[in-house]
Amino acid sequence: MKTSARNQLKGTIKKIIEGKVSDEVVIDVAGNTLKAVITRESVNDMGLAIGQEVYAIIKASFVMVAKEKPGKISTRNVLETKVDDIIDGMVNCELKLSMGSAILTAIITEEATKELEIKKGDTLYALIKASSIILAQ
Repeated sequence: MKTSARNQLKGTIKKIIEGKVSDEVVIDVAGNTLKAVITRESVNDMGLAIGQEVYAIIKASFVMVAKEKPGKISTRNVLETKVDDIIDGMVNCELKLSMGSAILTAIITEEATKELEIKKGDTLYALIKASSIILAQ
């Protein structure tokens, strides 16, 4: 499978919460819980089931970061990460964030990187909307 998305995280389905139109698929990725919301039709078409391996595909620009763990927030995924690498650019920076053995890539503006004073080794919280995750087999 080739995609332009920077994040293709392999995980195991732990739970599927059924809805009328969409289902929430809860995935374990390297010991981290990731929640994806996809249509019930997609769950059925893919034959998704507990224990099955899937890939969570996330564009790096869909990953937001915070220096402090947010309190009450509607985003379903708040993942504690460590900054492994920062690739500076003219407009954007690429952050390589480790969460256990998995690496999550985030693209944020150079300005935000400076304002948040992000450095290698920092703890950051990655925020990803559950509806921004595409599942693949």
